[in-house]
Formats: sequence, C-alpha cells, structure tokens
Amino acid sequence: MSFQSLSDLRKSRGGFDSLMKEVDKISQPAGGQDRKEDDRLWQPTVDKAGNGYAVIRFLPPPKGEELPWVRVWNHGFQGPTGKWYIENSLTTLGKPDPVSELNNELWNSGSEANKEIARKQKRRLAYICNVLIVSDPANPQNEGTVRLYKFGKKIFDKIKDVMQPQFQDEAPLNPFDFWQGADFKIKIRQVEGYRNYDKSEFDKTRAVADSDAEIEGIWSKEHSLADFLNERHFKSYEELKRKLEQVLNAGGAPAARAESVDLDRPSAPRPQASTGAQRQEARAVSIPDEDEDESLSYFAKLANDD
Repeated sequence: MSFQSLSDLRKSRGGFDSLMKEVDKISQPAGGQDRKEDDRLWQPTVDKAGNGYAVIRFLPPPKGEELPWVRVWNHGFQGPTGKWYIENSLTTLGKPDPVSELNNELWNSGSEANKEIARKQKRRLAYICNVLIVSDPANPQNEGTVRLYKFGKKIFDKIKDVMQPQFQDEAPLNPFDFWQGADFKIKIRQVEGYRNYDKSEFDKTRAVADSDAEIEGIWSKEHSLADFLNERHFKSYEELKRKLEQVLNAGGAPAARAESVDLDRPSAPRPQASTGAQRQEARAVSIPDEDEDESLSYFAKLANDD
C-alpha cells in the first residue's frame, strides 16, 4: 500500500511483511535515469587513496508510493567503433531490449569468445533510494538534506542482511523505518582497483528525529522514485537498436549476430533455425548480470554522443 499520512506510516512500523516479500523477489535471479547530471543524486566522496566515509539514513517510500527503492537496469560499454553505448535497459520495464537479446544469443551460441563479448555488454543493476544525509565530512553542506542515493547490489545486500538476519541473536531491522530504523555508515576502501563496501554497517536503532513535526518535514522532502520508471527515461526499442548498430558497426549496419562475431572456432554446433517458442526459451537463459553500477557515470562522461 502507499502511505498518504504520517499516521498511516507509523501504524505500519514493526511489521514489514510486504517489504520482506519484495526483498525476496529481488533475491531471485532476474530473467537510468537520464545521463544528464541530476542534482538530486548524492554520492559519497572518496579521497586520492580511494577511501571515503559518510553516514546516511534510508527513508521510507515517498508519499503515495509503495516501495522505498526502485531498480533500474542499464548498459554501459564501448563498441569496436570506439563509440559508447550508455542507455537504460527496457528490461527495467519488463520489455524486450536489443542488447539483452543480442547478449543472450551470444551467450547461448556455445562460443567462449561470444560469451566474453556478452560479458562486456551485460546489463548493470542500480538501486535508487531516498536518504537523509546525516554526516558527509567531505561536503558538510549536504548534511541534513534529503537526496537520492544510487547504489549496487553489495549495498543492497547490507540492507537485506539486517532485514533477514542469519543468526538467532539478531533481531530483524527495517532500515527504512522513521522510528525504529538505523543510520547506515558508508565506509569505502579501494581494494584491487575497485571500491569496496565490506566495512559499511548499520548503527544502533534510533528515531530519525526528535518529533513527528521534524519527521513530517523530512518525509515531505522526499523525491519520487516511481518517476524513474517513467517511459520518458527510456528510448524506444527501435531507437536503442539503431544506437547499438552505430556502436557495434562503423557503417551503422545491422548488429552482428552470434555467428558473425565469433572470434574463434565454436565449442558447440551453431544453433539451428529456432521456432518462436525456442527463441523465447533462449531469452530466458540470461547471462549473469553485473551487480554494481559504480563505473557507469564515469563511462557516461567518456561517451561521445552523436
């Protein structure tokens, strides 16, 4: 259900079965926002060594919305033409996407070379939540503001771990609760060239503010999450296919099929012409998805859009 008043939200505290069901859905294997800078989005700052620290509070759903998070799939890769493909995936909306279709065909071709190409082109997952910035030492002007935080599966796993604790001495925690939630301490290290969040952790349970009036004020500042699933943030299948062809082929020719991009001898026979049912089955055998989206903003800056 969506929440229209603070009273409704308070009544829901202590029991978050519906939210847990959504976590369970995300835990099952799955079959962006515009690239323009969005000043609503916040990210912790890291120093020259790649270390960073901040404290945030995950917030409940915005007024009129049901979930405190939204998931967006996207692709970010450079083609053999040198051009970049940085686009939201239509699979976010449950629709066919040309890159996912090509990747599945490559993955199912039986060729290790094709699989490697598919890995480089695979989709990335990003979660977006409303957060209250409790502490941001690198940018103290952000403290006390409500922003959108975009993160990957590893941070979401931290959320899921406190909602579904593994040990008997740990009580379930709803980190999105205004009254019985907890601050989240983001601790970033640079490990083997990548950002590492392993030391990040939730603090003790506490109310996000001292009074309902303050809590109401925080809630009123939340940004819509449902808006990220608005079709205006996604190009049509035909537009994405044209963009993919431009990225993969200098002349803008149709995107190469698995057979024509095979760089070595196939390890299995090439598939015979398939029926519609067989094609549907092949699409269901998806390649492993990328679980982090840290590098996508960097890729976007490199992209040279025509």
